[in-house]
Amino acid sequence: MSAVANAVTSVPTITVKRRIAASAQELFDAWLNPTALAEWMRPCSSGSQRSDVKVDAREGGAFEIVMHVASGPVRHTGVYQTIDAPRCLVFTWNSPHAGQNDSLVTVEFRPDGKATEVVVTHERLPEAAQAGHVGGWTEILESLAKTIGA
Repeated sequence: MSAVANAVTSVPTITVKRRIAASAQELFDAWLNPTALAEWMRPCSSGSQRSDVKVDAREGGAFEIVMHVASGPVRHTGVYQTIDAPRCLVFTWNSPHAGQNDSLVTVEFRPDGKATEVVVTHERLPEAAQAGHVGGWTEILESLAKTIGA
């Protein structure tokens, strides 16, 4: 008789949350609008003044975000997997800082009184990239709050 082992693979995951004084719909829309994304989808501490953004806002549609930082432009790309307004966005994420393979980002919009809790869960990141992405998503949600929220 042979023994069968059940392998459980843990998926490396980070989660960042921020309560923002805006409706779920306003915040959801800001993630799909290229003009809005160009304003807040960038790490402020790196001195980034702008991002160039292209969005095909449909399931299966692609996006490209080029963040202009002091060390030069950083290109981020992905494909929208789920667009469930105003509750959830799921998309792949690929950048020089996220490893060789596509990682997966889920953004949830949870109404909380007159505000919304935005929860970013980033899966399949290499261990070496996790701390940097916690900091990056924290800054990006802060920038979103300053741009959209009160």
